[in-house]
Amino acid sequence: MRVSASMVIYNTDMGEVAHCVECLLRNGVYDIWVVDNSPKATDIHGIVGAKPELAEGNLRYIHRGDNPGYGAAHNCAIREAEAEGFEAHLALNTDIAFEPGVVGRLVEQLERDSEIGQISPRIISPDGTQQYAQRLLPTPYDVFGRRFLPRKMMAGRNRRYMLTERDDAQVADIPYHQGSFMLLRMEALREVGGFDERYFMYPEDIDITRRIHSKYKTIYYPGVSVVHDHRASSYRSMKMLWVHCRNMIKYFNKWGWWIDKERRRVNRATLEAMGMDRKGRRVTK
Repeated sequence: MRVSASMVIYNTDMGEVAHCVECLLRNGVYDIWVVDNSPKATDIHGIVGAKPELAEGNLRYIHRGDNPGYGAAHNCAIREAEAEGFEAHLALNTDIAFEPGVVGRLVEQLERDSEIGQISPRIISPDGTQQYAQRLLPTPYDVFGRRFLPRKMMAGRNRRYMLTERDDAQVADIPYHQGSFMLLRMEALREVGGFDERYFMYPEDIDITRRIHSKYKTIYYPGVSVVHDHRASSYRSMKMLWVHCRNMIKYFNKWGWWIDKERRRVNRATLEAMGMDRKGRRVTK
């Protein structure tokens, strides 16, 4: 299975980009798109010169100075990769690190089961703690309550939404995967139409996983892990918090705020399949 990859940058430190490229190369992924949403084009020739295993043209650079957003930038790469006949595409952040063999193990799962449209590994923080990056489809309460209500008040709800009591050593079909590291079957991307470009940032990963989940399995695979140095910029910047809220409003306008029958059905089925009750607690027999 031929695998391509893309990362989106915006005034990103090139050392970070080079390290992410290195991780991809050590995993045998040589066809890499760097989509640059920065106002001014970035010189990436230093990366190519430092990586002799990158043949001319393997590292593609697309400058989108108009900054169309995260999902739209990945779509630029996905369209080109699809035209070149790649069968799977890895959309990842630049702040991800992973050892050799990770992509290969995930590709093995795609090859074994044609019903898998999307797969993500265990995602951990630099200190080794689980990030719970695979979750239920959110309600407005899950999203805005986590931001603006006291943590104690949201404890039970967060347990359910983030699936913190699941057996994280077990493979699971989960309807929302955070977008830091997503391996996507190209056929599934073609069928659902890629990322929804109405979102500038944040809910594009919820939306695409949800659409793929309606037609394929979207699998959490704990057999391998990646390290995500998550910055959570919307927790530190009022500007990014506003961007997050505005785009989540677009998400709920699309799928439904309090009435969303598909969300209710999918979340209940997900909890049941993982042996959990409706409050996200593991059922003991």
